Amino acid sequence: MTSALAYYDLTDEIPQLLDVAIPRGKRAPVVDGAIRWHRFDPDTFDLGRNRIQITGSSHEISIYSPERTIADCFRLRSSISYEIARDATKEWLRKGGKPAALMQVAMQLPRTAAPVLRALEVLA
Repeated sequence: MTSALAYYDLTDEIPQLLDVAIPRGKRAPVVDGAIRWHRFDPDTFDLGRNRIQITGSSHEISIYSPERTIADCFRLRSSISYEIARDATKEWLRKGGKPAALMQVAMQLPRTAAPVLRALEVLA
């Protein structure tokens, strides 16, 4: 998630690991890289998921939208940190992010709507 925040320029944090989501129940591939695997419910796995082209390559990868990324940061704040989620939300709002769009995503994920709403009330 920190890597997606960095991609969208929503954090000053330098990701130590590449955060990669896979559907719960699937095996993570064996890799040598610094990857933190996140297992997401298959029912919400594709929510906010987009394809982007890797710069200088013909390959594409999937990345979650800024709204989904922020919502996941709040949902998994015990491993990411509340401050990173809050600061990313503040920057996203500064860049024109719409609170309703964030809440629409947050309401579809477990344990996410309440912390996102509290942060939006403080920041907006």
